[in-house]
Amino acid sequence: MTGKEINLDKVDRVLLENLQRDCSIPVNELGQMVNLSGPACWKRIQRLKNAGVITAEVALCDPAKLDRGTLAFVFIQARDHSQEWLKSFAAALGQLPEVTAAYRLSGDIDYLLHVLVSDIADYDRFYQRLIRLVQLSNVSSSFAMERIKYSTAVPPRS
Repeated sequence: MTGKEINLDKVDRVLLENLQRDCSIPVNELGQMVNLSGPACWKRIQRLKNAGVITAEVALCDPAKLDRGTLAFVFIQARDHSQEWLKSFAAALGQLPEVTAAYRLSGDIDYLLHVLVSDIADYDRFYQRLIRLVQLSNVSSSFAMERIKYSTAVPPRS
């Protein structure tokens, strides 16, 4: 176990599974699900927040209803691998709200971006801004045709 992990018991895991499904469930109702009083359940949830297990409570939105129904996976090969370039790349991503997630990868592709746009023309405008902001060696994209599975939930280990 690393220093970042905490010991989760079955009650914690059930609470996390339910909160990740719907964080608006009242504490008393959550407590009933795990045979705890409302105050005891609240204390458990606060412990999980204080330990950094629960990092945020958010509303998930339907991208299509917000005219962002086209998902592009953008594969980037960096021209440079210096700390300075990485700082400029991170700064550029901060200026591109269409990028909803960015990952540094192992292998031939250096970075993977998850980009939400309204359509292909909107993606092209995004692409033009991206290449103006940062020097890249290669950029390629794939567009999601269908979402087969999607979850924001992190399954707690048993």
